[in-house]
Amino acid sequence: MQQLQLRLSPEKAASDATIRAQAAKLLRCGIDEISSVQIRRHTIDARQRHIVINLTIDVYMQGEEPQIDDFSDIVYPDVSSRPAVVVVGAGPCGLFAALRLIELELRPIIVERGQEVMKRRRDLSLLHKTGEIDPESNYSFGEGGAGAFSDGKLYTRSKKRGSVEKILRVFCKFGADPKILVDAHPHIGTDKLPKIIKQMREQIIISGGEVHFGCRMDELIVEGGRTRGIVTSTGQAFWGPVILATGHSARDLYRYLHRTGIFLEAKPIAVGVRLEHPQELIDQIRYHNRQGRGKYLPAAEYVYKTRVRERGVYSFCMCPGGFVVPASTAPEETVVNGMSPANRGSKWANSGMVVELRPEDMIHTGVEISDKTTPLALMEWCERFEHLSYLAANRSLRAPAQRLTDFLNARLSSSLPSTSYNMGLTSSNMHDWMPRFITHRLAEGFKAFDRMTKGFISEEAQLIGVESRTSSPVRIPRLYEGDRAYQHLDLEGLYPAGEGAGYAGGIVSAAIDGENAAQALAFQVKFNV
Repeated sequence: MQQLQLRLSPEKAASDATIRAQAAKLLRCGIDEISSVQIRRHTIDARQRHIVINLTIDVYMQGEEPQIDDFSDIVYPDVSSRPAVVVVGAGPCGLFAALRLIELELRPIIVERGQEVMKRRRDLSLLHKTGEIDPESNYSFGEGGAGAFSDGKLYTRSKKRGSVEKILRVFCKFGADPKILVDAHPHIGTDKLPKIIKQMREQIIISGGEVHFGCRMDELIVEGGRTRGIVTSTGQAFWGPVILATGHSARDLYRYLHRTGIFLEAKPIAVGVRLEHPQELIDQIRYHNRQGRGKYLPAAEYVYKTRVRERGVYSFCMCPGGFVVPASTAPEETVVNGMSPANRGSKWANSGMVVELRPEDMIHTGVEISDKTTPLALMEWCERFEHLSYLAANRSLRAPAQRLTDFLNARLSSSLPSTSYNMGLTSSNMHDWMPRFITHRLAEGFKAFDRMTKGFISEEAQLIGVESRTSSPVRIPRLYEGDRAYQHLDLEGLYPAGEGAGYAGGIVSAAIDGENAAQALAFQVKFNV
């Protein structure tokens, strides 16, 4: 086998025959001497007018057996008689922690406040029909966590935390397209992910683990300074060390931990809006072509970042060919998020456009909260910010919206473009109710992004409010070294992990953190035994 690097036009990169011919040319052999070609890496270089596809390929000659990854090395044994570990939350952190525990021969007991993923799908359908939020089953709570119905992107910059490839291979074992191992920015799609999550859960149960839905953790059982288990909303008690993998929207959990004296820290966040463009426009400006992406290129993506007055302003969770969805978890708040199906086939593109907000910034925002000194101050700030959005939408899930050109001129939009957000939009001048700390930095950021990519500022683009769940506003501190690694600073047996604990920012990084917490816990259980 020989590995080659190719740079091809999109049309040529879409042709297996052309790829094989290019390989034969580089190897100075006949095409018929090649038995198989496997693509190992696929990236798009759109920096110049002529788009180039970069391919890394493995070429097998006649007589050589291609290496086919069947993921059979990932094995989940029967752990029904092994020591139990309680995993709070069935998002990517909790699911991957549970699967890793099984690999390490411990028995996970998952408790999830929301519903299993297919029931959750029906609850979301009801939300779109009625506009009524189920506080326990929504776009943030339920099996699969916030990632299950908010795009399924598997790209992370957190490569130092653990093996990204291991996480992707586990997804493939449970049914994901192996293309995610090849693409530079892998993506499963919100329409494909639920079935994969369901199969993960079924494996956990087959291996002897437990999964309990509609079962919210209400209390930790603490004896002698050590976490011994939990008590749930159903009145059940589950015993064992606890991996806390609740996700970033479990505000009642943060309040419980703070109330009981468990040490927490306020953590910087980023807040702003969703910005929606026609996908065709994004294709045109990103691919430098008035005709758009054509037949051989995918829906174009973008990543923008700059600094305005010492704070970061950047795009977040960009969803090409996607939809804006309601992400509220309680009444009287209006929050939005984005998602894309596997084919990224809608006629809209959307992305979070957010401004960095630090704990010390709260005094400059004009948003009143009860106490700016507590670890929960930024969380309360977000609640107030989301309520302002609700009021701007006339007390409904109809999100406040404004054309980008009108936003830059601080004027109310007399009309709004078509939208993917099916709850409806209410024209609103964001400058009237959103803190100047946010709006002025967003405005300068948008101008900077237009200088980077001319055409980004368009009257067909619109801001939709608000994006406030980019990450947890609270960190649950933990140790990293010694015989208590990954445990809470003060409370043994409690392993805060994932986005909700302040240590991840997406599906893959949350999954990696869950695996790391499980591995640390397993080592400590076996060491103590």
